[in-house]
Amino acid sequence: MHPPSRSPSLNLIVLKQPFFVIQIEVEKLAKELIAQLSFAGKFFSITRTDEEVSVVGEIHEESLDEFREKATWTCIKIKGPMTHDLTGIMAAFTAPLKEAEVPIFAISTWNTDYVLVPTEKLQEACTALEKDGWTFEK
Repeated sequence: MHPPSRSPSLNLIVLKQPFFVIQIEVEKLAKELIAQLSFAGKFFSITRTDEEVSVVGEIHEESLDEFREKATWTCIKIKGPMTHDLTGIMAAFTAPLKEAEVPIFAISTWNTDYVLVPTEKLQEACTALEKDGWTFEK
């Protein structure tokens, strides 16, 4: 499945810093954790459900050791911003990754999508996406 458009907003950017993905229990979501995340680093995401809390973030100088130990992901950002009438972006993006057997962890924001892949699978992911017609910005 090829990119649904040739728009530059669908170009891909590999973010340089490693990312972590952790899961914590709802009861352990502390204000201190949120404060630590919000004052350092360029990217973090907290998603809470009634079952769990997922925390994703970019490693930076002030990162806690527990985050550094889990920093085994690399983030591929769809450049954005994308309009909300676009359809099939995530399906088109993840199809070649599925074929290449590259696991993902996806996050969507108002402007764009971020897809994390295991760092050891980054080259396979980039190769699969380029073969499918996606364009990486340098």
